[in-house]
Amino acid sequence: MRRLSEGRTALGSGAGGAHHRGVLKALLLENLHPQARQILEAAGFDVTTRTGALDEPELIEALDGVHLLGIRSKTHVTSTVLENAPDLVAIGAYCIGTNQIDLATAAARGVATFNAPFSNTRSVVEIAIADIIALTRRLTEFDKAMHDGVWNKSATGAHEVRGRTLGIIGYGNIGTQLSVLAENLGMSVVFYDTAEKLALGNARRMHTLDELLETADVVTLHVDGRSGNAGLFGAKQIARMRPGSVLLNLSRGFVVDPAAVRDAIVSGHLSGAAIDVFPVEPKRKGDPFESPLRGLPNVILTPHTGGSTEEAQEAIGQFVSQKVRDYLATGSTTLSVNLPNVALDQPPGVHRLAYLHRNVPGVLAAVNATLAEHGVNIEGQLLATRGELGYVVTDAGSAVDAAVVEALSSRPESVRLRLLS
Repeated sequence: MRRLSEGRTALGSGAGGAHHRGVLKALLLENLHPQARQILEAAGFDVTTRTGALDEPELIEALDGVHLLGIRSKTHVTSTVLENAPDLVAIGAYCIGTNQIDLATAAARGVATFNAPFSNTRSVVEIAIADIIALTRRLTEFDKAMHDGVWNKSATGAHEVRGRTLGIIGYGNIGTQLSVLAENLGMSVVFYDTAEKLALGNARRMHTLDELLETADVVTLHVDGRSGNAGLFGAKQIARMRPGSVLLNLSRGFVVDPAAVRDAIVSGHLSGAAIDVFPVEPKRKGDPFESPLRGLPNVILTPHTGGSTEEAQEAIGQFVSQKVRDYLATGSTTLSVNLPNVALDQPPGVHRLAYLHRNVPGVLAAVNATLAEHGVNIEGQLLATRGELGYVVTDAGSAVDAAVVEALSSRPESVRLRLLS
């Protein structure tokens, strides 16, 4: 078998498209960890890297002839981008969120998308703990006074976190790990999630968001990027929080209203806040940053670096690059966020057809009939479905000729056919 490490594979260009051979090209944006490039280059990719994000017209131009796109959170892969990138086969989101990608259009065009749902969990949890302690002890104000040459030794407004109650909104990978560490610091933990979640340790589930807000001394948001979370936390929710409490947002910029946070800090209803994500963020390092939260006392602002430690970025670079590499080499879609999930290896001596199609009756029978008509013996086969899509992976004992590829690609339900041989 010709493996990807040799720098070549066969890629179907989409419904009705012919396959072609050539070196795979990858475009990596937003200053990804060097591991990302190293892994892909070792697998035979021709890799181009850029430090910043690209807007829609720039991205369309840059994707000409590109098979793999690697991004973080700033680059938006819209339906227009996808419709103008016929060579694109896979997207690697080197972060947790994928709301910057039109996943439905990507799936409909046969573009597999992978992210890193676990790799930076610890980094986000640690900065949350650091923010909680810093705000509760009012470290930012002491620090500023000292740098201004003012000695103000005082315990007023400074508290231990031990014995205080942490309210976690969104009890997923980050929320649960934060729950455990916060309890180890002596905090009581309550949480709220719309999905059914198992409470860890002594954490207690709150039945409503208002119940959590009225109970917690510190409220931290760790929700995902689904559209329903936009505007989740505004003046109404802040008013429900206990006087003198603290608010953290390390989730998504559109979840919290910055103006409402400012009003609550100025009025004294909130004693502090830590915000890592913002509704509008600069695209490149060094670009100006504007926010109504700038200059407020006991407010920590960080430039979307909650998960940005060297350890996390290295782990993300490795994880996502390995996932997209394996997809292009073997057809494996394990942990893809938009395609049916099939776990595959690639045994030697096998010719593999990876057929992504609309989920309609009779596809598997049609695939097998087509292979039989052309004298292709099936050695193994897997089928998985996900919503409107199906994915049939067939291992053949002999070479698959162009007539088979053409017959399957031209079927009305075809989305993308890739021949790995």
